[in-house]
Amino acid sequence: MSSAPTHAWICRACGNQYPPAPEPPAQCRICTDDRQYVPASGQAWTHLDELAAEGRTTTWAQVEPGLFELVVSPPIGIGHRGLLVTTPAGGVLWDPPGYLDDAAVTLVEQHGGLLGVARSHPHLCGVQTEWSARFPGPDGRGAPVWVPRRDAAWVTHPDDAVIWWEDRAELADGVTLIRCGGHFAGSAVLHLAHAAEGRGALLVGDTLMVLPGFERVSFMRSYPMLLPLPERYLDRLLAALEPLAYDRLHGGWSGVTVDTGAKDVVARSAELYRSWLTGTARDPDQDPDPDD
Repeated sequence: MSSAPTHAWICRACGNQYPPAPEPPAQCRICTDDRQYVPASGQAWTHLDELAAEGRTTTWAQVEPGLFELVVSPPIGIGHRGLLVTTPAGGVLWDPPGYLDDAAVTLVEQHGGLLGVARSHPHLCGVQTEWSARFPGPDGRGAPVWVPRRDAAWVTHPDDAVIWWEDRAELADGVTLIRCGGHFAGSAVLHLAHAAEGRGALLVGDTLMVLPGFERVSFMRSYPMLLPLPERYLDRLLAALEPLAYDRLHGGWSGVTVDTGAKDVVARSAELYRSWLTGTARDPDQDPDPDD
């Protein structure tokens, strides 16, 4: 009797990968959390071989000098993009999607290999362990997968390549992980000191959400469930960002970028969000002018 094939199962709803097993997990820990959801059609699973057979492809495009985006088509999970930061020490892959093919590996190889993988928060981990395994180091372990210790409980695919960090981690010259908290306790941004023509940029995933029009951001515990972020978490997030020099924000989806004036955009957006969160905002359609 032949045994069932073993796959590293991928949740079709969020794109996160789990350890190899003959059968998929009963449920996805990411999707059953109050920040996310299980689709009405139910929990569904896939794996890399099946996704390849369905015709998935990866495409790359330069976002700005030294920064490339990776897009999977048709999308898996919520359709976010990965971002590759190239450095002399190798590439830092940010927020990898839930699919990986040889074409994507080849492009990273052509740009100096993989220094390691990082992510903004547990929703956008994708197949990070798979990426790590494709770029083993001299010790046989895969490339580092940097995970904030505060999010240890949310690692769906544990691996020896995981490197825990606390509030700040220098990955390469001018490339720094900053823990902001908020959306998750370990939600982070990646600060690129040399990006945006030297003015600095942040890769934000949805630690901050770049909004339509690209002139505002928002801060939420859950975007799909519309759960607001408490003021104390907002204050901690803003305090973590305050020392950073940045003029540009790159969000988690293709084309979603605040090209310039990003630090001011974050400050104005936080003021607007706080005013509605605390009830100090005034709606002229509902609140009469006190001087009338």
